[in-house]
Amino acid sequence: QERLVESGGGLVQPGGSLRVSCTASGIIFRLYNMGWYRQAPGNQRELVATITTSGSTNYADSVKGRFTIARDNAKNTVYLQMNSLRPEDTAVYYCHAIHSITGSRNYWGQGTQVTVSS
Repeated sequence: QERLVESGGGLVQPGGSLRVSCTASGIIFRLYNMGWYRQAPGNQRELVATITTSGSTNYADSVKGRFTIARDNAKNTVYLQMNSLRPEDTAVYYCHAIHSITGSRNYWGQGTQVTVSS
């Protein structure tokens, strides 16, 4: 069964760093483009960062220069390193996988809470 499991969320002070991880099972991970999205209370879910099967990355303007997405195909895991965190980064962070060829298979994780507060 296809599954994405996020981990690593928590409470961090403004200016701090946090790394969240997403481990996939039940899919051929190397064939999937991966992404991180986030949703704050009262807001729509928004794109944070994506990484293709070949390692090309894309970031929302609001996180460029602060966040880094990376993947480890051997571990079926995608990471989001978040530095210089701001209170407005507070949200539930979701992992997303979409098949790079068909685009018809896509999966979401259950989300992990990231709270930036002093």
